[in-house]
Amino acid sequence: MRPLTGKVALVTGGSRGAGRGIAVELGKAGATVYVTGRSIIGESTHDWPGTIDDTAAQIEEFGGEAIAVRCDHTNDSETEAVIHQIRKEQGKLDILINNVWGAHDLGVVAGPFWELPLKNWDTMFTSGVRAQLATNHFAIPLLRENKQALIIHTTFWDDNKYTGQFYYDLAKNALNRMAYCLSIELKQDNIAVLAVSPGFMRTELVLKHHKADEEHWHESEELRRTETPYYVGRGIVALAEDPNVMEKSGQLLKTGDLAKEYYFTDIDGRYIPSFTI
Repeated sequence: MRPLTGKVALVTGGSRGAGRGIAVELGKAGATVYVTGRSIIGESTHDWPGTIDDTAAQIEEFGGEAIAVRCDHTNDSETEAVIHQIRKEQGKLDILINNVWGAHDLGVVAGPFWELPLKNWDTMFTSGVRAQLATNHFAIPLLRENKQALIIHTTFWDDNKYTGQFYYDLAKNALNRMAYCLSIELKQDNIAVLAVSPGFMRTELVLKHHKADEEHWHESEELRRTETPYYVGRGIVALAEDPNVMEKSGQLLKTGDLAKEYYFTDIDGRYIPSFTI
């Protein structure tokens, strides 16, 4: 059973991490998934593992339909071109997953604000917050042509606790506020807008940092609380399937809480509680 058959989704920042997990789960559920990012076969950002082509191939392995489109979402013309391509090829867009996040380029550098490099602003706001805002700007006119649609921003949130890194905290809260404000502006269009916060994910980069892999991650004490990126993907699929998702519009939701509500587990069968700082 593929409950999202006939739906068209766009997942930005889909080369690896949460974007990849979300794109794969949407594809498995039947959606036609457009996957955007900078990394393509033979040209991966910083030689990191994962490309949009890998993600598309994984979706197709599950019998889904995926289209990989190279896009640097800091370039407005490239972002606009993606939406034009979707309109031309599909005639509609049902689900937008705003996941692009440029902060990995610099890393989340620790320290007091006045000692942090101002480059943090560029990586987290220009490549993160603004890139998601621009994607909304170009995609919303197409989304509004539907009777119902869904926008989700991936974020981090733990009951207003300070994350400990000034720019990261500011950027994630900007995304949360963006989702809330858009939920008000788009209510009359029956477009639900949500911010979804995954927990501590075992992304490709996290595993690389800890010199671990999916077969041996449980041997690391630091990774015991982790979840796969497919966990948040399953949560987003549950939201996309929910006919009453408009009732949640404007909310900040955690993957662990969604798992409780919609009765799903991570790919290894575990329920992982919502992450807390």
